[in-house]
Amino acid sequence: MKSKKLSEVAVGHSCVIDSYTDDEIKLKLMEMGCLPGEVIRIERLAPLGDPIAIEVAGYTLTVRKSEAQTVLINTID
Repeated sequence: MKSKKLSEVAVGHSCVIDSYTDDEIKLKLMEMGCLPGEVIRIERLAPLGDPIAIEVAGYTLTVRKSEAQTVLINTID
């Protein structure tokens, strides 16, 4: 597995949440189901790359690119 930021993952790829670099955003995203160890899939990007739609815990969630840069992930495909 290769570690990187969520904002760097291409559409269609899946990854596992490893950790966060910002405690405020960490709390917000964890409340929405983005827990460490959770598998997420990048569904689509807005035309200018912001926001990013991800599938997590069986639903689609959109996050800002600035928020996605604080999520450290491990790729699985």
